[in-house]
Amino acid sequence: MKKILSIVIAAALVLACVPFAFAEDEAFDSFGAYEHVFIIGIDGAGAAFDKVDSPNFDRIFDGGAFRHNCHAEYITTSAQNWGSILCGVPYDVHGFTNDYIGDNERGSDTDCPSIFYYARKAMPDAELISFCHWSNINHGIIENDINVKKINRGTDPLVVDAIVRYIDAGNEPALMFVQLDSVDHAAHTYGGFSKQYYSAVEKMDEYLGEIYDAIYNAGLMKNSLFMIVADHGETANGHGGQTVEESSVIVGAVGYSVNDVELNEDVRNRDVAAIALYALGIEQPEQFETTVPAEMFGEPHDVETEANPMTGFARAWRNFLYIFVRMVNLLLSIFD
Repeated sequence: MKKILSIVIAAALVLACVPFAFAEDEAFDSFGAYEHVFIIGIDGAGAAFDKVDSPNFDRIFDGGAFRHNCHAEYITTSAQNWGSILCGVPYDVHGFTNDYIGDNERGSDTDCPSIFYYARKAMPDAELISFCHWSNINHGIIENDINVKKINRGTDPLVVDAIVRYIDAGNEPALMFVQLDSVDHAAHTYGGFSKQYYSAVEKMDEYLGEIYDAIYNAGLMKNSLFMIVADHGETANGHGGQTVEESSVIVGAVGYSVNDVELNEDVRNRDVAAIALYALGIEQPEQFETTVPAEMFGEPHDVETEANPMTGFARAWRNFLYIFVRMVNLLLSIFD
């Protein structure tokens, strides 16, 4: 009888352990867990979203992982930082300058390819696209011979409009990069601590909401990683140096396995390259000098977003005014 009882107890213990064994085997891994990665790059924004009223940023990244004062490259100019963000290496490795990427179209025969190159290599038939206000990025950083769609528009509203139309048309890119420029333009025109600069950041918050909502309403956020990153910050007299204002930048992400956490203080803007490839299931290249923040990903959860505080009527009215002003300026230039 004792022998039979021992066997029964042993069998019960084995069965009790089975669910735990399966649970361990089925532990969630964020590597390759996403079908789409969206990177929204905001030129010159630095850490300014922490200094303005930004309802869209707040509602999008509430529950996500972000830090307002991550690190830019040591030289805080645009080409150096967008090159690092897209290629995953320091500026002194890729060697880009603003003039160089404007004068030289880039192919895939290079020692430090962009994340688009690795995405194309891993996913030959995937939709890859880049929308830029500053066309030098599409010209001199993202390769021209790997079938990446490149959309250049001369103003941020036109860039945002092109993005929304693209998503609304049913397109589902595996990797999409966006660069918006009006914040940097405001800093160069009025200074980085001016009211016009901070107004431009608040307007950028509206654009961020429009882009995110197009993706969310298309049903893509259930398997998408949505990121925000800045190349550099600003001072009253420009950027390029190593002040706290210039070198502190926003990095953030939201997705169905992204933790609700403040990122570590060591995170750099070029870590976006590693995060993007990791999410798509692409092994980090040997030459990358970047990493996926250990605290960023966790267990799956629902991505729930509050409604955009800017009404549809307000967006339509703003777009109407923008088009009206453009038409007036065009007519004035014709009859001048």
